Amino acid sequence: MKAFVTILFLLCHFLLLLQPSSSLPLCTDLRAPLISKAPLVFCPYNGSVCCDSAKDLQLQKQLHAMNISDSGCAALVKSILCAMCDQFSAQLFKVESGPREVPVLCSSTLLVNSSQSNRAASSFCSTVWDACQNVSILSSPFASLLQGSNVVPADSGSSKLNQLVQSKSVFCDAFGGSSYDDSICFDGEQVSLEKSETLVLPKGLCLEKIGNGSYLNMVAHPDGSNRAFFSNQAGKIWLATVPEQSSGGTLGLDVSRPFIDLTDRVFFDSSFGMMGMAFHPNFAHNGRFFASFNCDKIRTPGCSGRCACNTDANCDPSKLSSSNAAPPCRYHKVIAEFTANGTISKPSSEQSASPSEVRRIFTLGLPMAFNHGGQILFGPADGYLYVMVGDGAIRDDPYDFSQNKKSLLGKILRLDIDNLPSANEIGDLNLWGNYSVPQDNPFSEDKDLQPEIWALGLRNPWRCSFDSQRPLYFICADTGQDHYEEVDIITKGGNYGWHVYEGPFLFNPQQSPGGITPANSIHPIFPVLGYNHSNINKKEGSAAISGGYFYRSSTDPCMFGSYLYADLYGSGIWAAAESPENSGNFTTTRIPFSCAHDSPNNCSTIPGSSLPTLGYIYSFGEDNRKDIFILASSGVYRVVRPSRCNYSCSKENVTAISLPTHSSGKKLTNLHRVLCLSFFLSSMLYIVI
Repeated sequence: MKAFVTILFLLCHFLLLLQPSSSLPLCTDLRAPLISKAPLVFCPYNGSVCCDSAKDLQLQKQLHAMNISDSGCAALVKSILCAMCDQFSAQLFKVESGPREVPVLCSSTLLVNSSQSNRAASSFCSTVWDACQNVSILSSPFASLLQGSNVVPADSGSSKLNQLVQSKSVFCDAFGGSSYDDSICFDGEQVSLEKSETLVLPKGLCLEKIGNGSYLNMVAHPDGSNRAFFSNQAGKIWLATVPEQSSGGTLGLDVSRPFIDLTDRVFFDSSFGMMGMAFHPNFAHNGRFFASFNCDKIRTPGCSGRCACNTDANCDPSKLSSSNAAPPCRYHKVIAEFTANGTISKPSSEQSASPSEVRRIFTLGLPMAFNHGGQILFGPADGYLYVMVGDGAIRDDPYDFSQNKKSLLGKILRLDIDNLPSANEIGDLNLWGNYSVPQDNPFSEDKDLQPEIWALGLRNPWRCSFDSQRPLYFICADTGQDHYEEVDIITKGGNYGWHVYEGPFLFNPQQSPGGITPANSIHPIFPVLGYNHSNINKKEGSAAISGGYFYRSSTDPCMFGSYLYADLYGSGIWAAAESPENSGNFTTTRIPFSCAHDSPNNCSTIPGSSLPTLGYIYSFGEDNRKDIFILASSGVYRVVRPSRCNYSCSKENVTAISLPTHSSGKKLTNLHRVLCLSFFLSSMLYIVI
């Protein structure tokens, strides 16, 4: 019985550890909050807010139109309306599940599990009911939400709460959210997160080498299995089986049998090649996948398309100087769709796909043959395809493409590849290929933006990822030029500053025939992480940042929740912790790393040091178990248990237990916390008796 209790305790420990939370500073339109230069007039919010003066005035008029006679109720309704201005309003109004007019009101059960500061001694939802239940509220925001819920109002035409619902408990069930929902809630004041316990990182990062090949991209198979796709820059993709942790196995990959070979159409050079791949979320059933690569219109048939330098972008290709001894727009950025239909059920070694394109999704002529990004990935919350595009220049972004809202260079694009337009629509809408534009892209609010653009002001985004437990956490590394490498949290319509800023520092381009955007004309979002070139290897300096992932595996519990990233030169790997959790405020530590003595493949080391010779760190990967991989020029490395490298981690002695998930991919809810605690206490009582 004691053994059973011990196992149960360990299960509970990990269940609590792996609970998801999706809070981060984000407005209901999915844009980042703005820093207010002065407090709003009506709503008592300052600092980082989601309202401007126009929205503040609109909320004031809305409250006035409600004609609330009771001053106490009016004050509470005002606070509820003004919650729209909170920097966490996206979570308060639960935009992932659809828009609502009333935020999630704190109830006593929610306060127990909330990560925010607990200022309210009693349920705020109860306070609202007690003050407003018998007060007339014209155009009540409560009424509209009730009409769309399962609550059957007593009188749907009434303006009083106690005539809309029968009791306080019914009201709080509707507006207080579920006690099993691990999220923040509104308690009448601006949200303030609890100071979380500082994440104590292990003494180092332990790696094992499971493959000798050099790959640029890794994508977990969408079917949830222990398989993953790997690709190289030359244009080949392989489907590999990933061995179990501590099994001593190596990557099950047959180099002689690629899943698909696109080398005949990919232009491969030092800065060109196949830069990204993405598999449709429903790939296991529809076989659709996408490759992002470069082509040469002189060497490759079918390599053609509009130049990114055009009259729409106020750019003249004839005035551009040649780069790499090539005329402007000789090279193109391409996203093509392929299919693996008919092979999905076969063993990995026998699966293959036809190299014939199903359709050309996107083609962009590159004015200059340099930074052009290339990664593509599907958003877990919306299913749209995100496309990372660099500014195209080797230095300075001289034509200011990154700040030009009509240029696609220096941007992150967001495309819908499930609703494909007709040939006439492509021409009429001036699209760059076979896709449609999501209606909630930022152009719907900023008419100056090219409709494909999701974010702007980037130099060369190199490896972006969504946090597997927080689908709205979209984080990207952006390579710097002379001084600073940065990591950004990407939000709708966000401007990340380049070439006005390099990281948090004002940038003065040496050449700028295309003009310079004034610093006071933009509202840049500064990086949450980064490093100066001068702080890295004094002899070689810094090459470029390689973005990674939030670590969500139970393999190294001391690393759980950290964001891992690295420098291309391979000598620097960082682990960043957020405090308070979900706040967007990070502290980072350069962490030592070594190779496990029982690594399946031998790791070469730097002479006179135990540091493994990784070579160049090209990228990171994440498999379906949430284990993290480093893709380096010397091979494929996986993060393993710290003790395998003699690093200490106080949490490692807790046995990792795989937890079941719901179909949504979320871990078990707070209900399971309660059940787990109940079982544990019952078992302890049994032992005592």
